Amino acid sequence: MSRQSWGRGALVSLVLAAFAGGSAAHAQSALDKIVQSKTLRCGVQLDYPPAGFRNQKNEPDGYDVAYCKDMAKALGATAQIIETPSSERIPALVSNRIDVLIASASITTQRALTVAFSQPYVSYTNVVLTRNDTGVEKFDDMKGRAIGGVTGTTTEQELKSLYGAWKDAKGSYTGYGSEAESYLALTQGKIDGIILGNASAGALVRSGQFPTLVIKGEAPTPADLCGIAVRKDDRDLLSWVRVFVWSQVRTGRYKELYSQYFGGSEPPSLSVPGVDF
Repeated sequence: MSRQSWGRGALVSLVLAAFAGGSAAHAQSALDKIVQSKTLRCGVQLDYPPAGFRNQKNEPDGYDVAYCKDMAKALGATAQIIETPSSERIPALVSNRIDVLIASASITTQRALTVAFSQPYVSYTNVVLTRNDTGVEKFDDMKGRAIGGVTGTTTEQELKSLYGAWKDAKGSYTGYGSEAESYLALTQGKIDGIILGNASAGALVRSGQFPTLVIKGEAPTPADLCGIAVRKDDRDLLSWVRVFVWSQVRTGRYKELYSQYFGGSEPPSLSVPGVDF
């Protein structure tokens, strides 16, 4: 081999080695990045008590916030709570503004096309939330009324489906951009009812901030099982999150957090009878 040929071969080898090294760095897993940076960015709704809210010190608090802090501790990281309204939850994750979404996001086949879900970490039962002057006493009493929900949520899809089945020409439906907007619209009389997770509805009524709001029975919707979401390609992070959720239940921490924020001695099941997630 000539000196010139050897030189070219060596140069090619160096370029390939550099490329391989760059590719390895680029392929660093999401889990490794969190561990190395010692920061876990969690997207959390802070207008959905008791899962997420701001306490009297204006600090993020709630079940989802505590769950994020537990997760960060297990990773040897610091939790960074990033307020993420309902409509921004999936976009915030896809655009890499957050590492994990811990925001009471219902597990659906449609969302699973875009993000990857852990098994359920919290479960809700939907109830009817109305004002004390509407005359609404149960779900079917919302027929012929102006009702509303939060655009893009599972509860909105379920409510609109039930509303459609009524074939009600007198009623109307309005979608809002956030939970807070829907509460305000209900309080101001723009709508007469919404459906909402039982724990959140109870927290709103007990808060005293909405003295005219009342709960009037359950909505005919299935249990709302919510998962923690990560980006679809973050398979290592998803595997770790699944083990973490399992550990929270096994150690009794799930029961402890649920009791602290939702009340009650026994938290609801995180599974659907007859099938594993």
